[in-house]
Amino acid sequence: MPEQKPWDGTTGNGAISGAGAGGAMDLAVDEGTTLEKTPGGPDGTGPAGKPRSLWSDAWRDLRRNPVFIVSGLVILFLVIISIWPSLITDQDPLDCDLAKAQEGSQPGHPFGYDGQGCDVYTRTVYGARTSVTVGVLSTLGVSLLGGVLGGLAGFFGGVWDAVLSRITDVFFGIPVVLGGLVFLSVVTSSTVWPVIGFIVLLGWPQIARISRGSVITAKQNDYVQAARALGASNSRMMLRHITPNAIAPVIVVATIALGTYISLEATLSYLGVGLKPPAVSWGIDISAASQYVRNAPHMLLWPAGALAVTVLAFIMLGDAVRDALDPKLR
Repeated sequence: MPEQKPWDGTTGNGAISGAGAGGAMDLAVDEGTTLEKTPGGPDGTGPAGKPRSLWSDAWRDLRRNPVFIVSGLVILFLVIISIWPSLITDQDPLDCDLAKAQEGSQPGHPFGYDGQGCDVYTRTVYGARTSVTVGVLSTLGVSLLGGVLGGLAGFFGGVWDAVLSRITDVFFGIPVVLGGLVFLSVVTSSTVWPVIGFIVLLGWPQIARISRGSVITAKQNDYVQAARALGASNSRMMLRHITPNAIAPVIVVATIALGTYISLEATLSYLGVGLKPPAVSWGIDISAASQYVRNAPHMLLWPAGALAVTVLAFIMLGDAVRDALDPKLR
């Protein structure tokens, strides 16, 4: 009969093996293993018990926000018809018949005809391509230029910061519409590129200020100071530590501004200095329909309504993103 040990230090679940300090160490190891296997829950932890990041929390909140869902569906529809307008219309927006000028709704032409006999429905569909193109490309250009300049000024400070602040003050003093009248009046191109260039030229200071303030706040955090103490280079600190934690305010402002840029393009086209015929734009159609608003209100109703819905959708999307990325609202 083997000799029985007084106590072998083994419990039913095997949490403690051995005695003394070894048992306490094994218990800590087993508890750590158990925590790592704990699934995510509503207590701010994700899979494997790891805390969720700001971006994962934001995406989780956005998926539950009806404002984001509705605005996202509207924007998705606009993007699809901008890329493939032939999905919902098989007509040419420049195919006009003066004999049908200002006529109302007819079978196959639900929005009627404009003053030149062009199908309003087709022109409204193709006008979405211009607005989405101008809005998206202008936002990308403004975010890239303003984000880089503002981030560098906030990170290095000193002379860089002082020079950028004075330059942004100069650009903030230029009225947008008046600047567009002066800048675009000398441009003869009927493409979207002059309008996009003008919006980027006057739109980057706002993003630069947001980026500058966000970088100044982020570089004062302990993890940035620790990276600096460990000998991390400026480029590594900017790309790996500061930018991921400072880009959220820039995304919020850029998303809201996208709708403003679409409205600005329509305003400049309405005034005759933005896009010019034969380009198809909601601003051009609204300008042409303004003199026929009493006799043929449908010419103004549909392009103006499409413009309003598009701008509202992007503003709602920006508000939803702002609420999701703002830690104070959690």
